[in-house]
Amino acid sequence: MDLEGQGRNPAHIKSLRDFLAALQRIDEVQGIDKEVDWNLEMGAITRRSMDLRAPAPLFNKIKGIEAGFRAFGAPGGLSANSKYKYSRVALALGLPADAPPLKVVEALKKARSKPPLPPRIVPSKGAPCKQNVLLGEEIDLLRFPTPLIHGADGGRYIQTFGLNIVRTPDGSWTNWSINRMMQLDRNRIACLIPPNQHLGIIHAKWKERGEPTPIAVALGVEPGLPYVGGMPIPEGMDEAAFLGAYFGEPLELVRAETVEIDVPATAEIVIEGHISHAETAMEGPMDEYPGYVGESGSPKPVLTVSAITFRTDPILPFSTAGAPVDENHTGWGIPHAAEILHLLQTADFPVGACWMVLESACHWLVIAARTDWHEMTGLDSRAFGQRIGELIFSSKAGFGIAKVLLIENDINVTDVEQVVWAFASRAHPSHGEIYFNEEAQNSLPVFLDSGEKFTYRTTKVIHNALLADRFPVERRPKRSDLENGWPASIGRQVIENWRAYGYR
Repeated sequence: MDLEGQGRNPAHIKSLRDFLAALQRIDEVQGIDKEVDWNLEMGAITRRSMDLRAPAPLFNKIKGIEAGFRAFGAPGGLSANSKYKYSRVALALGLPADAPPLKVVEALKKARSKPPLPPRIVPSKGAPCKQNVLLGEEIDLLRFPTPLIHGADGGRYIQTFGLNIVRTPDGSWTNWSINRMMQLDRNRIACLIPPNQHLGIIHAKWKERGEPTPIAVALGVEPGLPYVGGMPIPEGMDEAAFLGAYFGEPLELVRAETVEIDVPATAEIVIEGHISHAETAMEGPMDEYPGYVGESGSPKPVLTVSAITFRTDPILPFSTAGAPVDENHTGWGIPHAAEILHLLQTADFPVGACWMVLESACHWLVIAARTDWHEMTGLDSRAFGQRIGELIFSSKAGFGIAKVLLIENDINVTDVEQVVWAFASRAHPSHGEIYFNEEAQNSLPVFLDSGEKFTYRTTKVIHNALLADRFPVERRPKRSDLENGWPASIGRQVIENWRAYGYR
């Protein structure tokens, strides 16, 4: 067993604790030894750390929680250090801490063409997640530092950045996903299970069989897993096998105690149980990824816990969802961009990059066509955009995306200032939109009306900011910047003498 060793791929970080150590080496973790309260204070500290893009808080002493039990906020947030802005995401996915974000997108996209590499099942003895096992009357979720995150939340959310692991009744498909779960009491959890997401599809299969849905909720997993849990890979595909292919080595799993599900061997906490098809409890509200305060809750299925296993001195990671940028945006937006880039390039669209604008709370997807797209396709921009929309909006990846900006790849799509300028200056105000009616959509965006939320359908749009079909090649607009607005020799001279001018 390798467990927390580095295996064949030294860049593969295999536990949350090794991830914390990697972040500490670049000063991206702030240990907090002052006692804090799980009741709103931890959430507020984490919110402020994200607003300032400060190091991620590691709470070492929590009011009313036994010594050694810790919590970790903002595990996928951004950094104010420009060199390490995306370091939490990059390191989690085996890239250098200073890797640019499109390298992350490209790495995930590239792995989609690799054959899945199934996990390796290792013995439970010696597995970190089995250091402590609670069964029967010993089960007590209240031992853990589950935060009441936001002021309007309907309860304490124990699952905001872990993996919900379910398997079809015939065992043919295991799905790993992130969906919020609200702690009710010592052994019950209320679960958000959207019916048209993979978790909901498998939950429905167990209902057809007349049995509650077995589930394992793994918290504090190796850092790459939440990003594939948020990636819209196709139905039937195992996220753990995809991540194995990504790293070129199998993930190490162990069998759960009370359900026939395999769980990450290095997880900090694993909650096992069954989700009822009859029992419900009020869940929510909760502030969510669109960035607004939650307004109401609703009845949700109840998970009754049959076992909890955990590492000694466990660490509970959590996300403080809300105004961008948080883990909902990095962990959802970046993998979605990768999947959409894979779909487009596999279908031979001349697309150079895709990016979900994190600052838009993942409401804007930018698709950057190659600058020669018009010559390659022979299409005008409206026909080109129509075909792109038909592909995206019919895919799982397009389910939560209603607004697409279609732009040429002559800008840095990860620079929100450049995106805003390109969109504002290139999209025509009267014929710059291509509409797609009655498309599938998740129910969380605040722009949806009540009927759209109920039907999970809305109108979607591509904002057409392409220029190549509107100008002859020699007259296409060029950016007025140092690279294009001055002779190359002058540009080089200025750059070489920058410090000589007195700049630092």
